[in-house]
Amino acid sequence: MSLRTEQWVCQGLAGTVECIVDHPDGDPVGWALVLHPHPLYGGTRDNKVVTTISRACVQQGLMCVRPNFRGVGASQGTFDRAVGETADMVRCVEQIRAAWPAVAAGPWVLAGFSFGSAVAAQLYAELADRGLPLPARLALIGCAVERFRYRPLTMPPQTLLVHGETDEVVPLPEGMDFARAHQLPMTVVPDASHFFHGKLLILRQIIEDSLAGLPRG
Repeated sequence: MSLRTEQWVCQGLAGTVECIVDHPDGDPVGWALVLHPHPLYGGTRDNKVVTTISRACVQQGLMCVRPNFRGVGASQGTFDRAVGETADMVRCVEQIRAAWPAVAAGPWVLAGFSFGSAVAAQLYAELADRGLPLPARLALIGCAVERFRYRPLTMPPQTLLVHGETDEVVPLPEGMDFARAHQLPMTVVPDASHFFHGKLLILRQIIEDSLAGLPRG
């Protein structure tokens, strides 16, 4: 699989949001938006979990967009505990659909890791409130949604939850509390830490298996 990557910029509420777009080999069958961990603790679009998720998406024929949140890289604004970041991503989704209409006609995937899971979950809810097209799959990895939740949530039943057994940042019981509250199954990777050190290939396979069931055309 060859991979073509390009820089792309969209506009959030606080200004520029810089993104990387990963293109699959051949025409994309849809697209994905993958959101990174906490900006104040070194989280960026180039985080290894984020790029692992992106590669899984590209492997399934999806064009993948990896934005930097406010205050990261050249993205403008300052950290806003998921509120402003979610608002930015609503605009980002709209601009992706305008920039790549043929790709946006296919199914799309929304994924977030750690802090990014909180933005992804609330982005899903915001899109639903607005009557905008919803992702065919929502994936929350190292789920930290409740730490940054600012609004009520209803998660789709096909939500993919993946957590490391020995997560030292978001302990497994915290992830299980979220799964229990929304009556969602959770995939637990044995001996995996928060950043899935040494377990990224397992994580990638879990993502790919989930995406293999996406509706096509």
